[in-house]
Amino acid sequence: MTIFADSAQWLPLAFAILMGLSILVYVILDGYDLGIGILFAGASDQDKDRMIASIGPFWDANETWLVMAAGLLLVAFPLAHGVILSALYLPVALMLVGLILRGVAFEFRAKVKSAHKQYWNRAFFAGSLLTALTQGYMLGLYVMGLEQSPATMAFAALISVCVVGGYAFIGACWLIIKTEGALQQRALHLAKGAVIMLAIGFIAISIASPLVSARIYEKWFAMPQIILLAPLPLLAGLVFGALVYLLRRMPHDSQIPQWIPFVAGMGLFTLAFIGLAYSFYPYVVPNQLTLYEAASAPESLMILFVGAMIVFPVIAGYTAFSYWVFRGKARDLTYD
Repeated sequence: MTIFADSAQWLPLAFAILMGLSILVYVILDGYDLGIGILFAGASDQDKDRMIASIGPFWDANETWLVMAAGLLLVAFPLAHGVILSALYLPVALMLVGLILRGVAFEFRAKVKSAHKQYWNRAFFAGSLLTALTQGYMLGLYVMGLEQSPATMAFAALISVCVVGGYAFIGACWLIIKTEGALQQRALHLAKGAVIMLAIGFIAISIASPLVSARIYEKWFAMPQIILLAPLPLLAGLVFGALVYLLRRMPHDSQIPQWIPFVAGMGLFTLAFIGLAYSFYPYVVPNQLTLYEAASAPESLMILFVGAMIVFPVIAGYTAFSYWVFRGKARDLTYD
């Protein structure tokens, strides 16, 4: 009985960490291939083929992390799963439509006659855009405590646009790594504009979170927290400044490593995740349910934890392996 009493304290936190890590990895990895779909707008047919080639070996594995996060929410925090999915039913349904549309378009664009390929290219763009918009809208409503009013929905709409910009930014950074020539230069240009939208999203969430919750305000601005936490926003500001500087320099300075903007983007997403996790802990449903109130029984969590400790490293392992095998510049797209 002692082990289950103790597990009632650490198992919910362990599952929250696993779920949060899955979401973070998903946002970075599937974020860049969603961003590439968004960047289809304005790209030539030849560039679109090269953009698809840059994500072809990875995009299925990237989406696995979303399934992992949703599965952990369902089995570890069933009460929270019900509350969150009920509040976000419509955007979740639209997100699934977007994911299905882009998945079908990804395959069909390679199989149809060239005259019809443009329609599936548009479908791939539309599915990517819809997925990004709905994910941003859900994030915005979550920050607002899942309350739905004209003001909170307007904020969620702003965050949805910023998430589109953030995904476009990380997608452009991926193209900087994986492509060359005119497409790489276009990616550099697009990254400069998209990083501004990402910065607006950062600022909006940073301002709104403490304003809508006295508890979050106290966690950030009471003493000595305000001093101890100051490095987080300062570091984010430095990374944004460095990114803007490097993106301006890179077209003229071939000595700057091409992977730096992508890694910096990963750092920004990670800093945002840390800030949100700190703000909302211990709540999994903002100001309604804590991790411990929403968690399954300790006996069930213990069994599920053993399974998660097997599945999680397997997913991480084959994801890392795929990136190692297909490292380097993207090659011409063929389906022979």
